[in-house]
Amino acid sequence: MSRSAHPAGPRHADVLPEGHYTAPAEDLNALDEKVWARTVTRDDAGVVSVGGIEVTRLAEEFGTPAYFLDEADFRARCRAWADAFGTEADVFYAGKAFLSRAIVRWLKEEGLNLDVCSGGELTTALDAGMPAERIAFHGNNKSVDEITRAVEAGVGRIVLDSFQEIVRVAHIAQGLGRRQRVQIRVTVGVEAHTHEFIATAHEDQKFGIALAGGQAAEAVRRALKLDGLELIGIHSHIGSQIFDMAGFEVSARRVVQLLAEVRDEHGVELPEIDLGGGLGIAYTSEDDPREPQDIAKALTEIVTRECEAANLRTPRISVEPGRAIVGPTAFTLYEVGTVKPLDGLRTYVSVDGGMSDNIRTALYDAEYSVALVSRRSDAEPMLVRVVGKHCESGDIVVRDAFLPADTAPGDLLAVPATGAYCRSMASNYNHALRPPVVAVKDGAARVIVRRETEEDLLRLDVG
Repeated sequence: MSRSAHPAGPRHADVLPEGHYTAPAEDLNALDEKVWARTVTRDDAGVVSVGGIEVTRLAEEFGTPAYFLDEADFRARCRAWADAFGTEADVFYAGKAFLSRAIVRWLKEEGLNLDVCSGGELTTALDAGMPAERIAFHGNNKSVDEITRAVEAGVGRIVLDSFQEIVRVAHIAQGLGRRQRVQIRVTVGVEAHTHEFIATAHEDQKFGIALAGGQAAEAVRRALKLDGLELIGIHSHIGSQIFDMAGFEVSARRVVQLLAEVRDEHGVELPEIDLGGGLGIAYTSEDDPREPQDIAKALTEIVTRECEAANLRTPRISVEPGRAIVGPTAFTLYEVGTVKPLDGLRTYVSVDGGMSDNIRTALYDAEYSVALVSRRSDAEPMLVRVVGKHCESGDIVVRDAFLPADTAPGDLLAVPATGAYCRSMASNYNHALRPPVVAVKDGAARVIVRRETEEDLLRLDVG
């Protein structure tokens, strides 16, 4: 046998023995309010509604797969974060989670700021009317063109991510006759208990300038010497989908230590500290996210305590929730195409989407919930794997879940908590058409990002 061949063995499909997956809920028709958007309900016939509209009507009008976003929930979460931190702190919505012109307008109306990490996100923000001074620009490798556009627009801050970028932003700003407000992103060496690919504060990764070895201190020295820059603070982000505040405590302590070193060496007390985002949400009933008020209280107390110990004035705090705002507000609606029982293993339920509309399960081993939403069923639970229609064995939407045993082709399934990163990371793999995003509120539904068409695909294919 070839040494490079791997025969299909008992772990080929990663079958979990009984007891290694969450037991089925007592009632498969129940909807856990932690997981679903706030206006989601189920009527006596078992049909689920959002914003007062049944999913059966939504599927008929907008098709499947499609993302349905609870606008009232999104706005309420924006207000909750703004209220939690008050006027003495800044809340920046992390646009990479999901961004559209409608989202930008809602953020503006609800008083939140916005951080972007590409020229495309910046263009969307400005086009939709977000004031430039309320925009932060992130990224580990911003192009000269992107930096130029950001400085010309007058963004409120650019987060510097490398020694080269310090010089690059200063040169561009000076050439434009500007003095650009900047923060320096530092990696603090904190182990955030999350997936390797979304942990961002350990030293062996692409983001930021390490505190270790005095690199961050040297970055501050260089930034303070350049006329084109106004250094306003330090930025730290430790990862994503985090529930434990201990990592933030260690991070804040190390950032405040750097602020004290800057004061002692340069006689400057930097006025701002950005602790990033990454707060987790409930994808399943097992998750237990914290409320914005609790998060704000904890972070404020941590920074205040550390600054008092270092004899520093408490800087203005910024945070960057993205997933925590938009993630719970949307679900993806699918139609079942095939149901394939595998004796002694599980049942494969194939839907009309897959990894092209949700790559996170394949990429991060992300866990999701799923429910039959077009009718009520009192059938026994069956262990299922919800999979897509793409030519990949890893095309998995929900790895292990329970659905009613009478689930059949034509049924509608919904996967909640897909507001963050699913549409943002969607692809045209197998020339799939990316689904629409439909905002639903008070009995009305409107498309805010339309479904792609085959004409869209051919328009880009100039061959």
